[in-house]
Amino acid sequence: MNDRTPKTFHVKSFGCQMNAYDGARMAELLEAEGMRAASDGGEADLVVLNTCHIREKAAEKVYSDIGRLRREDGSRPMIAVAGCVAQAEGGEIPRRAPSVDIVVGPQAYHRLPQMVASAARGERALDTDMPLESKFGSLPARRKQAPSAFLTVQEGCDKFCTYCVVPYTRGAEASRSWGAIVDEAKALIENGAREITLLGQNVNAWTGEDEKGRPQGLDGLARALDRLPGLERIRYTTSHPNDMTEGLIRAHAEVKKLMPFLHLPVQSGSERILRAMNRSHTRGSYLAIIERVRATRPDIAISGDFIVGFPGETDAEFEDTLEIVRAVNYAQAYSFKYSPRPGTPAATMEGQVLPQAMDERLQRLQALLNEQQLAFNRASVGRRTSVLLERAGKKPGQLVGKSPWLQSVHLETSASIGDLVKVEIVSAGPNSLAGALLMRDAA
Repeated sequence: MNDRTPKTFHVKSFGCQMNAYDGARMAELLEAEGMRAASDGGEADLVVLNTCHIREKAAEKVYSDIGRLRREDGSRPMIAVAGCVAQAEGGEIPRRAPSVDIVVGPQAYHRLPQMVASAARGERALDTDMPLESKFGSLPARRKQAPSAFLTVQEGCDKFCTYCVVPYTRGAEASRSWGAIVDEAKALIENGAREITLLGQNVNAWTGEDEKGRPQGLDGLARALDRLPGLERIRYTTSHPNDMTEGLIRAHAEVKKLMPFLHLPVQSGSERILRAMNRSHTRGSYLAIIERVRATRPDIAISGDFIVGFPGETDAEFEDTLEIVRAVNYAQAYSFKYSPRPGTPAATMEGQVLPQAMDERLQRLQALLNEQQLAFNRASVGRRTSVLLERAGKKPGQLVGKSPWLQSVHLETSASIGDLVKVEIVSAGPNSLAGALLMRDAA
């Protein structure tokens, strides 16, 4: 065995939930090769930086992370850059950072063990191909899981929003097969998962055929998973308004295990900005979807995404965004300042908004969103509900879990991680709730 062959590894994932899923799958690949996970990069023979290209200056931050991997004695681990920055930057990464041994895109990480072997022989390895199905077909069986697990069902995007790099880093929309998804779900449940979150860049664009060859959408897939014994909860993210079908809306009322939570990004409340973003939905169509969803499932919690300072956005158009936030009344939301991504149409648009204006707008938007989230949480006080316990809390004897509405709930209990317990919510803050245990096995 070559002395450079790593025996330990550390995967550091950034960004979205799909990256978290990909990071876990890369770890399983490396463990299947006999490698052991290290607690941090300082101890590992191999460090995998599983990157995200969504945040501002994402590529520059990756190069900073690479530099920090050099140890005090001058040595360094084997370094692999994976994910969307790897896909976007490609061969530029080893040119700028010669210490990088491996560059692997998000559709090629199933080849990571072979690339590690090449790097151990002193050969730099680069793979940014996009063969979606071969990736999933090459991954090992799922192993021990936390109570809540991610399951990727769809990747890529055909929407081509003018600010977004996903179509260029993840490729065209592609759906995994019905059988592969159901089989992976069964393996997750067998290994301890009680909640599964279905993932996709546009998860509600998933389509396929069931075991009888009948066409199905995401609602049909949710109904199939609802029948799996041992699974208690189903979620999905992230959705596009244009793919929010009537069948999926009805599923929120008809599928028992489908949680009352919908993450549906709108991005802006301005009709002109939505057109400039190429969002393909309108303010009116978005609000109509929200109205239909709430008519079907009145207790549903709505989450969203917002971008402030898109090129050309005026003060009045930003006020349109505040207006749609007030109209929807979000339980949770993510909000960001626009930042240009090389190669996207918006990066070269005229009317780039000044940073000071973006800062001020983001502060106003987040103040309103935080106010709504706190109000939603406070309205939960006195409610009796189920909580899936997921991890230890900060205090002795404290565990933390999630409510059906994706709120973090902490309570003192002798129950165990993985238990589904009935609690009464006794207090609420902006980011979490406190609960008192009523009974275990609340399912």
